[in-house]
Amino acid sequence: MPSDFHEVRFPLDVALRGSGGPSRLTEIVTLASGREHRNSRWADSRRRYDAGFGIRTLDALHAVLGFFEERRGRLYGFRYRDRVDHRSGPPSAVPTPTDQPLGLGTGTDAVFALAKTYGSGPAPYRRIIRKPVAGSVRIAVNGIELPPQKFACDATTGLVTFVPDAVPAAGATVTAGYAFDVPVRFDTDDLVVDLAAFTAGEIPKVPLIEIVP
Repeated sequence: MPSDFHEVRFPLDVALRGSGGPSRLTEIVTLASGREHRNSRWADSRRRYDAGFGIRTLDALHAVLGFFEERRGRLYGFRYRDRVDHRSGPPSAVPTPTDQPLGLGTGTDAVFALAKTYGSGPAPYRRIIRKPVAGSVRIAVNGIELPPQKFACDATTGLVTFVPDAVPAAGATVTAGYAFDVPVRFDTDDLVVDLAAFTAGEIPKVPLIEIVP
């Protein structure tokens, strides 16, 4: 695994109560005519979270403090469970092997990257999934699910590799279903704990930001 990423998950009970979601960077220039020229500076969205909303007890605060110290603040990345978006389909649905298209077979390509497509209109967004949950990936070719021994998925990269006798034929549709985590890091080197404010109901700030591991 990369030296700057730890394959560990942020405390799940805290993450499931956190807040956040995708952000984008758009430049907007207003012309003399009043019309706008809009340009997206990022090809992909970047998720930001505040895990502080999930800290309800001193024990949870202590667990986050220990996790922060082991990650050395912003130095090491880690896995984070986004409660709203952590499966190939809706969060309430069990992943099926036909949830998401991965591509078309060529007869020779044995490696496919996990991906998730958002939207079905004129401009769907395709997101590469790099941190699937180990053991959760299901694969189908032309709608027929393959047994687990016919492929392997690297849980640290999201790459699916077919065994030689299961390489998808030319034109075959490859699909997948899976659960996944978001690769993030702390977005601060200072974790400020005001115990008096915490016991009075104030929520500590624990900012996280998505990274490319």
